[in-house]
Amino acid sequence: MHKWPKKKTQYPLIALVFFIFIVFSILYNEIYIHEIQSKHSTHHTDDDDSSTSAKEEEEDPLFQSVKNLTLPRIPPVPLDKSSACHSTVKYSGKRAEWDSFKPESGGRREMPETCDYFSGEWVFDNSSHPLYKESDCPYMSDQLACHKHGRQDLEYQYWRWQPHNCNLKRWNVTEMWEKLRGKRLMFVGDSLNRGQWISMVCLMQSVIPADKKFMTPQAHLSIFRAEEYNASIEFLWAPLLVESNSDDPVDHRLSERILRPDSLLRHSSEWMHADILVFNSYLWWRQGPVKLLWSSEENGVCEEINGLGGMELAMDAWANWVDSNVDPAKKVFFVTMSPTHFTSELSCSANGTNGNEDAAVDVWATRRDKIRNEDLRDLVWMSFCGRQDEGSELRWFILVKKRDANALVRRKGEWEPGSEGNCYNEKLPLNGTYWGVDSDLPTMQMVERTLARLGSTVNVLNITQLSDYRKDGHPSIYRKFWEALTPERLADPASYSDCIHWCLPGVPDVWNELLFQFL
Repeated sequence: MHKWPKKKTQYPLIALVFFIFIVFSILYNEIYIHEIQSKHSTHHTDDDDSSTSAKEEEEDPLFQSVKNLTLPRIPPVPLDKSSACHSTVKYSGKRAEWDSFKPESGGRREMPETCDYFSGEWVFDNSSHPLYKESDCPYMSDQLACHKHGRQDLEYQYWRWQPHNCNLKRWNVTEMWEKLRGKRLMFVGDSLNRGQWISMVCLMQSVIPADKKFMTPQAHLSIFRAEEYNASIEFLWAPLLVESNSDDPVDHRLSERILRPDSLLRHSSEWMHADILVFNSYLWWRQGPVKLLWSSEENGVCEEINGLGGMELAMDAWANWVDSNVDPAKKVFFVTMSPTHFTSELSCSANGTNGNEDAAVDVWATRRDKIRNEDLRDLVWMSFCGRQDEGSELRWFILVKKRDANALVRRKGEWEPGSEGNCYNEKLPLNGTYWGVDSDLPTMQMVERTLARLGSTVNVLNITQLSDYRKDGHPSIYRKFWEALTPERLADPASYSDCIHWCLPGVPDVWNELLFQFL
């Protein structure tokens, strides 16, 4: 019974100790705050001691914590297919402020090789090509499986690229897997780069046992993995390289393209982990003006710019990332533009007149094949250097080397007789020197300038001209259609021919043979 009183006497003692602790804590804080206020007061009232006070403030931990505190700006809302501009103004000339870098001495080089593997000709070779059968590749795309969808002339599969004065290394799938052992090879870009990825997977998959290979198709990133080699071949959908409202690989048919020219994070967060990167960008910049929505813009005001200008801003962002992040252990390739074959004219072969060598010709036309001056009718198939809208007419500025005039006219004749200037029903490649009108010279020059800034950091797969010869290599009408065609369209096959992508096996296999050459 005597324990109860002893236990109760402990409560007042504990309360007293706790109370004393609280009082001392309050007094200490008051004194500390008073000291800080005194420093600030002295700083504002005594001009002679201002420099000393400022130094004391900077050394004060509490002052440092306050000075370094900044209110974070709300991150921009990620762009998607529902994104829209609240208003649109003309492009202001603004550019992202990237860290400047100097080009390597000597400028860029396409490859550290003595032979120009990109200059050559197509040779018919039905003994060594194709390198695989369309039906043997379980990962083939219906967009590219031309034979499956009705194409009976299979000669497009048997053409081999032969460089002048040298030979490509013979394709060896086992050697290629050894090059990739323990690595990630990632293709980054649009549907043309996806076609090259599918080509590479079809070239590589046959030697991997069924239980050792896995395909992981995802919305943004698709991965083919070979367990035996601890290696992967991947495709990242990034058609404009920078963040855009078209980054959904399936649902991207939008009325306007909106992009953030100063933001790569959505894509670079994926590609930064790859060991070998193969980039492309071109086709999506050919579809008219684009809208710029800068990351710092909080009111939804977009700036409109033409496709070439938008691509240059995106290439600047990409080049800055490469310069800042690529080390010698990482290999980076850039694939030049893949040509289309919607028209059979020839493009510019020179940039200006040169005495008697070149002649500039001015041609008025309501359409490209309706020349008012009958004497100039043949010249419309020369090199179109530009055009100017004149109401319902187009003024075509034609530049043609006089010495090449006859050869250029014959080049038009190499297209299938009766062709409407379209890849439909084309069965043979072009021979000789040829540049199609769809090979955009200003874009090529801009890309060249950008890559020159990076020197040898980026290897260039210059596939443009070698692919330009292959008017026969497109799917045309031999592909899967996701919507039923009307009778009117069915009556005009050229109107719905795909002259952009490439049948497989076919031209993209050669792009990968070139990649194999330089890895």
